[in-house]
Amino acid sequence: MSPTTSPVTITAVDAADQPARTPALEALYLGFEAELLVPLWTEIGDLMPPQPRSKALPHLWRWRNLLPMAEQAGELVPVGRGGERRAIALANPGLGGRPFATPTLWAAIQYLNPREDVPVHRHTQNAFRFVVEGEGVWTVVNGDPVAMRRGDFLPQAGWHWHGHHNIADRPMAWIDGLDIPFQYFTESTFFEFGPGEVESKQAPERSRSERLWGHPGLRPLTRLEPSQATPLLVYRWEHTDRALSDQLALEAEGHRVTIEPGHAAVRYTNPTTGGDVLPTLRTEFHRLAPDTATATTREAGSSVYQIFDGTGEVTVGHQSWTVERGDLFVVPSWQPLTVATDRGLDLFRFSDTPVLERLGLHRTQRDDKENRP
Repeated sequence: MSPTTSPVTITAVDAADQPARTPALEALYLGFEAELLVPLWTEIGDLMPPQPRSKALPHLWRWRNLLPMAEQAGELVPVGRGGERRAIALANPGLGGRPFATPTLWAAIQYLNPREDVPVHRHTQNAFRFVVEGEGVWTVVNGDPVAMRRGDFLPQAGWHWHGHHNIADRPMAWIDGLDIPFQYFTESTFFEFGPGEVESKQAPERSRSERLWGHPGLRPLTRLEPSQATPLLVYRWEHTDRALSDQLALEAEGHRVTIEPGHAAVRYTNPTTGGDVLPTLRTEFHRLAPDTATATTREAGSSVYQIFDGTGEVTVGHQSWTVERGDLFVVPSWQPLTVATDRGLDLFRFSDTPVLERLGLHRTQRDDKENRP
């Protein structure tokens, strides 16, 4: 390959940490380019920085802007084979226009018209749905219909058949989260079309997965083997809400059960292992009591938050926003995060933490004035 067609470009520079710029060095660099070689001494500052430097940027998407555009897409864009889903992805401004919220996480608003169905498919990407408002849609996972309602969290492991149907006379929108960017960059994606309609049009109050797995602290003796992902297909809002309220009530009684004063939090877990619900995604719900401000935290790895209810002030890096119901924001790797509220704030969060933990790369830093564990 000649230097003119090589994608590699190496420039000799006059710098204290670089070799002397000579004709011989420039000739060597031309040879490197021709053979598709890159010397570490010209790249180490970018490849091995002292701390993470994410290409993703802190960014906020306003629900009041997203929802009307999703409604317009509902009028203009059909759902069917090919396009598959009326899903509109968040594109981080630092990632070159790719439909990625962060380098590892996908987040999108999905919109379903009244009495509308979407076709069945499956993919290796792990996914979930989180409902910030509305009801009337059932997602059908491997033939099991699961109702979707406000506040519900619905995880779905990769390679499970799934489709949706709306039995209501009104539309519904929700948030999809997937590990699409992670699998895209690792070139490990598989996808397969299924039937054009969901297997079951039933709309039961409780899914089969809930009837088998939705009993706190109880496990069927016919299912004692651990599974990589949760077999429970929905975590209902009433349980999440009660857990958060009880934490704050116990704190008010003098018990140290919150992660910091006025900050209750829970993690969705796999009942067969006690670990994360999905192998590549961690999902949590956080509640801040009125007049609460969090400590400033940094974390290796990225996360996406959605405001479920309330209002507050969020600062990520050098960006600050006033947030309200439905708003979504991104926290890139190692960017400092602080959240404060006067009247109370509920936040749903998902992150790529399980991937980093398995690789031994996860790290956090907390500016905790009270030095609480």
